[in-house]
This record gives sequence, C-alpha cells and structure tokens, in this order.
Amino acid sequence: MKIGFLFPGQGSQTLGMGKDLYEKYDEVKNIYDEASQVSGIDIAKLTFESSEEELSQTKNTQIAILVMSLAIIEILNKNGIKAEMCAGLSLGEYSALAYANSISFEDVIKIVKKRGELMQNYTPDGEWKMAAVLGLDDEKVEEICKNVTSGFVVPANYNCPGQISISGEKQGVNEAIEKMKEAGARKIVELKTSGPFHTEKLMEASEKLANELENINVKLPEIPVIKNINAMPYNNSDNMKEILAKHVINPVKFSKSAEYMLKSGIDTFVEIGPGKTLTGFVKRINRDVKLININSVETLEKAIEELKS
Repeated sequence: MKIGFLFPGQGSQTLGMGKDLYEKYDEVKNIYDEASQVSGIDIAKLTFESSEEELSQTKNTQIAILVMSLAIIEILNKNGIKAEMCAGLSLGEYSALAYANSISFEDVIKIVKKRGELMQNYTPDGEWKMAAVLGLDDEKVEEICKNVTSGFVVPANYNCPGQISISGEKQGVNEAIEKMKEAGARKIVELKTSGPFHTEKLMEASEKLANELENINVKLPEIPVIKNINAMPYNNSDNMKEILAKHVINPVKFSKSAEYMLKSGIDTFVEIGPGKTLTGFVKRINRDVKLININSVETLEKAIEELKS
C-alpha cells in the first residue's frame, strides 16, 4: 500500500464539521485550542456554533478547514499512519505543506488566517461567482470562456477529466453557463465561494500575501507535496513563497496533480477534512485505486483500521 493524502479547499465546509472528533479526542481539542490561541479566533465556536453564512466567509472558511485537517492528522500520526506523497486543492496545499513539515503549526495558522482575510478584503468590488462545469473537455470550456462578451470569466480549477470550475464576474459566468449548456455540459453547479479566486482579479491580494509570506519560515517538504500551480513536486530550485503568493491568481491543476501521484505509484488516496470532493475527482481518473475519506469519528476509526491492516 502506497498512501497519498489529499486536503480539501474552500467550498467543502459545513457548519459543525469535525464536532464529533473534537468531542471524542483530546488531541483534536488541543489542536483547536492551540490554533485559537495563535489566531485569536475561537475556531471551535466558529466551526460548530456560528452560521453557514458566517462560516462561508473566506476569512473564516480557510482557517476552519485547515484546523480540522490538522486535527485529523494528529490522530493519524499517533496511530503511525503516514503518507508518502500529498497534495491539496487551493487552501489544501497549506495543509499538505504543514503535514510535510514545510511550514510549522504556528506559521501555517498565521499565514492561512492572513490569506483568508486578504482574499476576502481585496476581492474587487462587483458581483463574483464560481461554478463547476461537468461533461465538457478542457479545451471547450477554455474556448467558451474566451468568447464570453458580458463579463470576465476564466477556468479556475482543473478538477478532473470532464470537470472544470470557472470563475469571474457574475454576468460573465452566467453567460458562460448558458453557452456551456448549449455545448452539451451534463451538469453545472454553483460553488459556495465569494470571489473570483484563482484569477488575475486577485492580483492585489496576491501581492499583499507575498509580503505576509516574508514573515514566516518555509522549507522544502520532507515528503513530496504536489503544487497546484504546475502539478509537480516542490523542489530545491523553487521559490516557495513566490509560488504560494501566485497560487491565488493561477488556476488549480488538481487533475494533473492526481495523475502525477498515480504515476508515482500511489494506490491509496486518503482525503483529510470536510467533504469527499477530491477522492471523487480521483475516482473519475482511476477507478482501481483505494479511496478513503476522513471527516468524522466513524470514518476516522474505519480508516485507521483499514490503513493499519
């Protein structure tokens, strides 16, 4: 068994996520408490007791998902379950880097808190929207986005073959959706996000994030972490801080990241955090690999049993 960890990003959040883990495991509670001290946010209260609307604000979503993922990692580490490679979707790349000891616990909490705030506060004025398009190939989606005339829209997340998320101005995205339906898209799903993420419209947020990244230590991961930006592992020649800053204005290449992991021999993918979106993407690429999701006490205990056997 060759294990790869996957870490979800924004859009996978649900109110109350991780509450059963928090109530059962002292290690999980400790992670939430430590993260709350570092961030100055009561993350347990935010995640378990706020509202869907409050949790879905970018400045709150990112840190809440990160902390849930880090808490689950704590239990997996205690049980001796290790990954040989990992990747994350957008925000999830920070969880992956924390797992691979590239960024310390304290620094990853600080920088993800800042990233969420910057992506929220420096979203330009206007109405923005993201949507997942199923059933069209990459080239067709790219072509339709280029021909939209009513507003800015571009591909933002290359999720898996036949599924791309688009991002941009509400009018532009709506026009693209109509054109994609006409072109034979099987399904289109609006996403629970609040800005034109992974597009040039977040340039100011990217520049400010670059400044914030100078305040933390980042080193080469101890196991391969596949970058969203080009679907290759971080290496010695990478300027990691520059890559992380540019991350918010470049498309996420998750599909190719998963393919890289598969070619590297990963045969067991474990998604750590809310939802099961990423294992769903992997399944679309290769139905023969083992897929595990950990987002509750029940799924955690089952995963430990499977991964230790």
